[in-house]
Amino acid sequence: MGIFSRFADIVNANINALLDKAEDPEKLIRLIVQEMEDTLVEVRTSSARTIAEKKDISRRIEVVAAEAEEWERKAELAIAKGREDLAKAALMERNNAQEVADELQKELDKLEQVLAKLSTEISQLQEKLNDAKARQKALIMRHKTTSSRLKVKQSLYDSSAGDAVTRFERFERKLDELESEVESFDLGKNRSLADEIDDLEKEEEIDQQLAELKARVSGNKKSKKEQ
Repeated sequence: MGIFSRFADIVNANINALLDKAEDPEKLIRLIVQEMEDTLVEVRTSSARTIAEKKDISRRIEVVAAEAEEWERKAELAIAKGREDLAKAALMERNNAQEVADELQKELDKLEQVLAKLSTEISQLQEKLNDAKARQKALIMRHKTTSSRLKVKQSLYDSSAGDAVTRFERFERKLDELESEVESFDLGKNRSLADEIDDLEKEEEIDQQLAELKARVSGNKKSKKEQ
């Protein structure tokens, strides 16, 4: 794949659409950024070669143009000396040099167009690369978060997890049955003599507290009347 076709694919790529199809979005993001960086290096290298070629052609144009001017001067000298034959020959050389200069100028114009296109592509790719790098961390973080949430939801709907929950619930019910069986032994159990005496002591203590409370309330009422 050439530099420019690959560049077009990257510039026109919908990163979100690529992420939807990717098995490993994090790896894809890194590959996209790496591909952009590699392409940018290649485009810059191509631009450098084109600039060097442009300088070479410009120098050749200058040389050929100087040759054409020199043949023009020689033709004028030949005319001045009455040598029309030499003047014609000099003019032919001048024309040949001018034709070469014209062809070189056409090549130079094409290189100027290529450089202009390269400059635009470098600018677009650099902007795309900056955007991808700015979004890279955020996209990777979103992917990790979403993947974690997905694993949790999958575990909730996983059949083995469902079986485990069912077994746990059965175990809870079994414990409830065992506890109920233990509690059933206490139902209808006869109270011991010690239990009944404890109850009498507690009841006597409550009666004493009640008598003290009545006495205190009666004393408070009497005090208020005397005042």
